[in-house]
Amino acid sequence: MMNDDIPTQGQVQQRTISLAASWAFFAFSIVINSMGNVLTLVTSSHIHPQFLGSAYWTAAENNLGIAVLGNKPTTLFWAFMVLGMLTSVLNAILMHKWDWRRIGGNFIFMLPFSLFIQWFSNIFNRIMPDATTLPMIILYVFINFLGVAFIGTAISIYQRANLVLHPADDLFQIIRFRYCKGNATIAMWLSYIPPTIMAIIAAVMQGGIYNFGLGTLFALAFQGAITGWADKKIFPKLKHQALDIGN
Repeated sequence: MMNDDIPTQGQVQQRTISLAASWAFFAFSIVINSMGNVLTLVTSSHIHPQFLGSAYWTAAENNLGIAVLGNKPTTLFWAFMVLGMLTSVLNAILMHKWDWRRIGGNFIFMLPFSLFIQWFSNIFNRIMPDATTLPMIILYVFINFLGVAFIGTAISIYQRANLVLHPADDLFQIIRFRYCKGNATIAMWLSYIPPTIMAIIAAVMQGGIYNFGLGTLFALAFQGAITGWADKKIFPKLKHQALDIGN
């Protein structure tokens, strides 16, 4: 049975908090989400040989971006931006409607998010040296897992605030409430199908795949569950606002 705060298909909930509060939750969550994504990437790339890996979407988009654009200073920005907007097209297909307001919201999310990704990447790559000792490797594994926890928690917060969403998280939310009766774990696994396709294309183009490993497996296994846990434990009074999952 679905929880009282989880709408049935086609139901649109009203907002129970102010827009100012919703924007505050959104601002906080987009920062910790971008930071979490970069922490998984940087810790993965600063261990040699690489075995740690980053969050699943992050690894796939980074690989495909490098395969298409090369390893340039702005590759992360453009990879996240372009692939994110392509995902918003998939969301429209799953929603059975073309919603310009929703797609515009995805773009509004992607612009600061992609900028934060590039900014945090520049910072953490400068201040975090390669892990050359066992204690450093253990620390980087912990930071990598912490990054995944940041991502899962951020997803929970801005999905509940529901002003604008990352297209991948919008995809997760559509699958979660339209097709999986609110089950966050199953929905997260299903939402990994598009990045899997991205990773396969990148592997074919560049003859290999990078930033997939232990941290990726951790994200696959636990990120959805972390999001479900955060729904109840992080800002527990924040319920899903104005949720529209289509007809």
